[in-house]
Amino acid sequence: MTLTLVGPADGAALGTVPETTPEEVAAHARDAQAVFDSGVWSGLPPRDRAAALLRLADLMDRDAETLAMLDCEDAGKPITECRENDVPGAVETIRWFAEALDKTYGRVSTTSRDVLAFTEREPYGVVAAILPWNYPLAMAAWKIGPALAAGNCLLVKPADATPRSVQHVAALAREAGIPDGVLRVLTGTGPITGAALAADPVVGAISVTGSARTGRAVLAAAAASNLKRVSLELGGKSPQIVLDDGLAFGDRLVDGLVEAAFLTSGQNCTAGSRVLVHASIHDEVVSRLVAAARALRVGHPADPATRLGPVIHDAAADRILAAVRDAVAAGAVLATGRGEADVHAGGRYLEPTVLVDVPADAAILRTEVFGPVVTVQRFTTRDEAVALANDVDHGLAASVWTTRLDDALAVARGVHAGVVSVGAYSEGDLTVPFGGWKESGFGGVEKSLAAFEQRTRVKTVWVQLGPR
Repeated sequence: MTLTLVGPADGAALGTVPETTPEEVAAHARDAQAVFDSGVWSGLPPRDRAAALLRLADLMDRDAETLAMLDCEDAGKPITECRENDVPGAVETIRWFAEALDKTYGRVSTTSRDVLAFTEREPYGVVAAILPWNYPLAMAAWKIGPALAAGNCLLVKPADATPRSVQHVAALAREAGIPDGVLRVLTGTGPITGAALAADPVVGAISVTGSARTGRAVLAAAAASNLKRVSLELGGKSPQIVLDDGLAFGDRLVDGLVEAAFLTSGQNCTAGSRVLVHASIHDEVVSRLVAAARALRVGHPADPATRLGPVIHDAAADRILAAVRDAVAAGAVLATGRGEADVHAGGRYLEPTVLVDVPADAAILRTEVFGPVVTVQRFTTRDEAVALANDVDHGLAASVWTTRLDDALAVARGVHAGVVSVGAYSEGDLTVPFGGWKESGFGGVEKSLAAFEQRTRVKTVWVQLGPR
């Protein structure tokens, strides 16, 4: 069976890829285990693995335009976003983990003089990754970097709609001298290929970036099979908290709110889809936010001037528009955004949408819309802002806008989220962990040296020394 790839920009067919069957997944896992056991990759000196990964990063940099165009076509991401953010970020990720792989250490325990006890981290052998469609290349790099740096063999299942940039990276890995079978891309759907990976007894650990529904299914499959380690980075409903001095940031505030809400057409797990603003500056912030949203160019993703491209498919567009209609029916006021923009036949292009005066019980305040839609709520005290921020089942990210350090730290510590930025919309760089709380998954599962902990396991060695 094959899957047809359809471009979100115009509905045109982009090609086909095979649906990897459960039997094929099992065969790939066994073959990957054999490659791992052979030591052609896992047995290399760390600096040799690093050198190969650095060559891969150089090749990705060489093919940056190809990789950018593949994600632009497959996911409908604006080409400028791919060129300036996703591809450079992916290259940097591979380089960072290549350079970090010999910076991890075991520990020596304090014991009696006749014992030497220490721990070390060893690769699982075969690990897997399930990727989302909204950041195909960037998320692939987050998985490939630490998994291969640690010495594992990796089975990657890209989203069924967006496999081509990851397939290209796999080809570049071979060109970089990474042995065949170390990095394998298994195309297919979640219910078939993804489910088989989650249940496979050879796979020792699996990392998932996707929906809560996918995360629950993977956890259940892992529990029912070999209790493989599971790392989950799931959805979000992230607040952007603007305290009463927030306007002191000037254009930086509005730029940050707009980027948080509308980057990748709002199809972003850390999207700042809830703006919580102090009542004293509410109207001014809304006025500036609406003006900035209206100025965003909605257009074909291949146009460098485009800020918002299409949403991924018809079902997503229908769901997003229904969420807005339901909010308005419940009493919310549509400050800007009139539904669909007439951009290109065959694609679904939605205008950036700002909803104000949203009733406290409106579903849109707690449901991840995953589109270019942001709600604005008022608060009057810091404690009220924190309570509103935490009144959701998700806890992936948040931003706090205040120039007062005491308020910034109080809110950052009070918000239930894995990542909180102050004075910016940011997930941090590669030196800091990334991951969510509550239904957003597990904290600290991606980036930084913490990523190695998800792809390696601890071994304790106890050495009884002889008599002196």
